[in-house]
Amino acid sequence: MDRVDVVVLGGGSAGEVVSAALAAEGRSVAVVEGSRVGGACPYVACMPSKSLLHSAAALAGADASLGDRISAYREAVRRRDEVAEGRDDTKAAESMQQSGVRLVRGRGRVTAPGIVVVEGEQLGWANLVVATGSVPVVPDIPGLAAIPTWTSEEALSSPALPSSLVVLGGGPVGCELAQVFARFGVVVTLVESGGRLLGNERPEVADRLAAVLRSDGVDVRVGTSLERAEPGTAGGARVHLSDGTSTDCSRVLLAVGRRPATSELGLEVLGVEPDDQGALAVDERCRVVGQDCVWAAGDVTAVAPFTHTANYQAGVIAANILGRDRQAHYGAIPRAVYTDPPVASVGRTDEGPGMVSASFDLRELARTLSDDGPGGLLVLTADRVRGVLLGAAAIGARADDWMSEAALAVRAEVPLAILADTVHAFPTMSQAFEPAYRELAARCSSG
Repeated sequence: MDRVDVVVLGGGSAGEVVSAALAAEGRSVAVVEGSRVGGACPYVACMPSKSLLHSAAALAGADASLGDRISAYREAVRRRDEVAEGRDDTKAAESMQQSGVRLVRGRGRVTAPGIVVVEGEQLGWANLVVATGSVPVVPDIPGLAAIPTWTSEEALSSPALPSSLVVLGGGPVGCELAQVFARFGVVVTLVESGGRLLGNERPEVADRLAAVLRSDGVDVRVGTSLERAEPGTAGGARVHLSDGTSTDCSRVLLAVGRRPATSELGLEVLGVEPDDQGALAVDERCRVVGQDCVWAAGDVTAVAPFTHTANYQAGVIAANILGRDRQAHYGAIPRAVYTDPPVASVGRTDEGPGMVSASFDLRELARTLSDDGPGGLLVLTADRVRGVLLGAAAIGARADDWMSEAALAVRAEVPLAILADTVHAFPTMSQAFEPAYRELAARCSSG
């Protein structure tokens, strides 16, 4: 049996980061991956979706024929597949091995403390890192199995352009893909069971996004669920909704979320039991609760399930395995929806006791005028007593970039008096912070 210092279950983003960091410090590391090195993000998630959004942006408001939009989609798919390396992980696998990490292809399962078995091969470990990511949720809806459906991963790897699409789920993925397909000429209905899109974000920001999608031709239906489905004409589907209507479509795109991929890993042998959703509880050092040498990073922890969170947790794990005590802080993890314009947020965006908020309309910015931009909204939330920023939410041009300022302010607990005295270059979108900072500083200082 081969023995290594660390076995990493999962060669996605977190697995790549933690294994490279440990190998660079002389630790022996084996990464077990049954699919693609790099995980879903480079091949069937983040990168291809952003590529399609970029291509679709050129069609916003354009007076293009359906034929022109179909031709544009073919070119967008070509570019998408190029960005996604043709969904081929050869370069990523070679890079991992060149960093000194052993790559073991297959699905790993813990069979005893300190032992993982991969395709009949035993690997001994002193530390185990679980970074197996997540899988799309397929809802239990009567008739769904009898109609053509896509998960987001299938939609982002298929060359097909359906004539009509029902997108089930109004979260980030559902909103992004609804906009993409609508701009390429697809008749899109977006169905969200909650009272608004992006249910965890500021209502006024989510409402602005709904308006944007409607302007793109998306039929946005909130407070509505898909109750049953049946085969339709020409190989399509007919879906029946809770508002009493039915809709015919070429297929249904399932975007109702993802769940941690922790089943059949043998973790019960170690006394590790995922929660009802499949998530692993971790402490502030990303160690699995109740374990000394078992760690978890990325979507399996269900903590802010983004690629950047996975990379952050991977760095925390590497530091702790190397004996450099490091704790994770999640209060300033940025969130983004890469629609056009994007939605971006960080920290707390609710309005609890002792909290105050201030907003700014992006149409008042000189940069919005010079760029003939879409306008938008920024909302800041602060702690009235401590005088620090707690969170921010925005929709507007490049908000996903300039929101980093708020992320730093929240993480470092920069006093509002300092933020209000910060100068931003003219003309930039980040100038939106200045009047909102000043309003919050005045309200906090006045008690």
